[in-house]
Order: sequence, then structure tokens, then C-alpha cells
Amino acid sequence: MARRQHVRPTQLEEPVARKPTPPGTPQSTSVGHIVDLVRGAVPPLHPAGLPFVLAPLGVAVLGRKRKWVRRGALTSAAACAAFFRHPHRVPPNRVGVVVAPADGEVALVDSAVPPSELDMGTEPLPRVSIFLSVLDVHVQRSPVGGEVTKVVHRPGQFLSADLADASEVNERNSMLLHTPEGHDVAVVQIAGLLARRIVCDAKVGDTLPIGDTYGLIRFGSRVDTYFPAGTTLLAERGQRTIGAETVIAQLP
Repeated sequence: MARRQHVRPTQLEEPVARKPTPPGTPQSTSVGHIVDLVRGAVPPLHPAGLPFVLAPLGVAVLGRKRKWVRRGALTSAAACAAFFRHPHRVPPNRVGVVVAPADGEVALVDSAVPPSELDMGTEPLPRVSIFLSVLDVHVQRSPVGGEVTKVVHRPGQFLSADLADASEVNERNSMLLHTPEGHDVAVVQIAGLLARRIVCDAKVGDTLPIGDTYGLIRFGSRVDTYFPAGTTLLAERGQRTIGAETVIAQLP
């Protein structure tokens, strides 16, 4: 007599409820997500700094068999990459504001006669001066949106950029911007004790959005901004600024 086999009925498993994933949420194991996180944490390199990074990297490759040469070259490349970093910034969208043209510390909040090469007159105008140490981001950004009406480079000395006389005697590059509202705002790149090169990519006739990168100064410097009469200065001496984001003045 054949044995009867007892077959256990199949049990249907109920699906486990899952919380919905918010739209745009990346997968935790995605390589692309990790790359995006690294890119967000490590700012890109300004093109002007590329030769300063590649040169020590080349030395590191050629001297890779000598530990002290390799380590020194890699350290130099890392330092240059940090100096020429170019982080992304988001300027405010309020009408009439002036943002800091550079990262650094506010050294002066006063009134002074603008550089003579800009033909802005001989009367003192409101000014904010920002000192950049070698540890600060050294790209310069447009303090307002407007048309570039003048760009003038003037050779000079290389005194310490934190001295008051540096605005007058040091090598500098002066740029005048005319806003759509009819205001003239001047921004002046001033070389410092270690700086030997001012880079300005803006040209007369260009239209710069507020916060747009237009140049940089190599190794310690200062940036002065001159405003029209009646401007309300919002910066304070000793304040730390973030280029393109910190509001330093309100135009009349």
C-alpha cells in the first residue's frame, strides 16, 4: 500500500511595508554619490594654479625613489592646491547690496580718495578694505553686477598689504563697474609683501554678474572697494568676510 505523502500548503508571505524614498535621494552604495560628496567637500582648483601644482607633482614623480624629495614635493603640491582653491559661492539676490570681493579680514572701513587712474574725482568716498592672508581663498569676485567701464594696472611697490599706505604705493589693478541702477563701484586688487602677480580676466565692455570670479592675487594681498557717496557701509573692522556672500554695503 502506497504511503500517503503529506504536502504542507504553500504559505503566501505578506509584503513588508517600506517607507517611500524621497525623490532625488542617492543610493548609499553608489560610487557616483561618493564622488559627488568628495567634490562638494574639496573645492576645485583655479586654472591659474595648475602650473604651481603640476610642477611639484612632476618633481615627486622624478624623485620618487628618494623619500624626502617625494614628500616635500607632494607637500608643496598640496599647499599650492589649497592656496589656489576656487570654492563655489551663492551671492544674495537682494537689490542694491554689495558683496565682499574676497575672503579675508576687514582691515579698514573709512573714506578715501579712489585711485586717480579711475577718474572718480578727488573727494573721499566710502571704502572697505579686505586683507587676505596666505591661508585665505585668493580669487576675487565682482562686488556688484554691472558693466566693466575701466580696467587699469599700475606698477608699484610690494609693502605689506595690511599697511594703510599699500593702497597708494603698492602695485595694483583697478576696475570700475557701472551698475544697471547707475552707480559706480570700484574694486582694487593690491599686491602684498609676497605677492608678485595680479591676475584680472575682466575687460572693458564685459558684463559681470554679482559674485562672479574675475581674477586673483598670488600669495598675500588686499582688495579695496570704493562706493558712491550715500552708501551705507555694513562691514566692521576685524570682521571675517566670505567672498561673493558677505554683504558689506547697501547702495543708495
